[in-house]
Parts: sequence; structure tokens; C-alpha cells
Amino acid sequence: MARGQDEVHTRNVISRAQEGDLLEFPRGLYSHWAVYIGKEEVVHLTGNGNGNDIGNSGQVFTICGKTFKKAEVKKESIWNVVSDSLVRINNSKDRHIRPRPAHAIVREALSKQGEVGYNVLWKNCEHFTSLCRYGVIRSDQADKALLGTIIAVPAIIIGAIGGLTSGSLARKKEKT
Repeated sequence: MARGQDEVHTRNVISRAQEGDLLEFPRGLYSHWAVYIGKEEVVHLTGNGNGNDIGNSGQVFTICGKTFKKAEVKKESIWNVVSDSLVRINNSKDRHIRPRPAHAIVREALSKQGEVGYNVLWKNCEHFTSLCRYGVIRSDQADKALLGTIIAVPAIIIGAIGGLTSGSLARKKEKT
């Protein structure tokens, strides 16, 4: 639970949040996302249980350093979700995608409770909130991760080939 200035910050955000707003909880390398449904409650895709749970996918993932074998959509108090991170209202996709009416966003989020499934690149908490607010599955942080991979892998391969080539040229010069 937030303490001191963090609690004041969270209370300030809650006082401004409207039903259907997307809340972002920056947590270092990634952000956690939730749909605000009013009365200090959110709906979000989060880990269910602990590392000993038997998941239906057999895949293991972490959220905030806790290991899980499955995830589910839950309704919770924002105070259970905020933990030691700050929270902010982030409806930035509104600039590109028209949001649904607030009541439809909340209804969509609540209808997904109990759904199980998680994939960091294709079905994460930001994908979930985007689906609820816009009717479109989208995650900017997953897109950035994919783009980074798409750029990094060829660069590594080119670098490796370049290293091999320059090493071969150096050996040829030594022989001549």
C-alpha cells in the first residue's frame, strides 16, 4: 500500500479519475495497467496465486517479481494494485483511437472477470485495458519491445558477420 507522499499522489489521481479511465502503474522496465471502474476499484489482468499454482498453459511469468503460472482478470481495490508504485491516468491512445462510452468500458472490463491467460507480447495487462476502452487490442510497451527485438537481432547478426569478415581479412593479410 502507498505511504506518505505516494498515498497523497494516489488519492489525488483517484479524485480525478473517471469511470473507464485507464490507469498506468510504472514499475521500472514495464508498466502495469488497469481500468478504473469507480469507488477506488479497478479491473486488471494480473497474476493468480503463486509459483506453485498449476496453470493451464504450463508457462511461467512474473509480475512485480512474483512468479505465476497463470493470470486472470480481477476486480480489486486500487490500493491492492498500486503497491509501491505511483499511478497515473493514461488515456493517451484517445488521440488515435476513439474510446467507448464510460459505461461500455466498465461493462466490458467487468464481463472479463475470471478470464485466464497471459502472454507478455500478445495478451498482457495493457492489451486488456486497450480492448476494454477502445475495442482494440494494443500495447505500446509490447510493440516497443518487439521493435527493439526486430532492430537488435539483425544488428547483432550483421555485427557478428562483420566481425567474422574482418577477422578473415586480417588472417588473409597475415598469410600474405
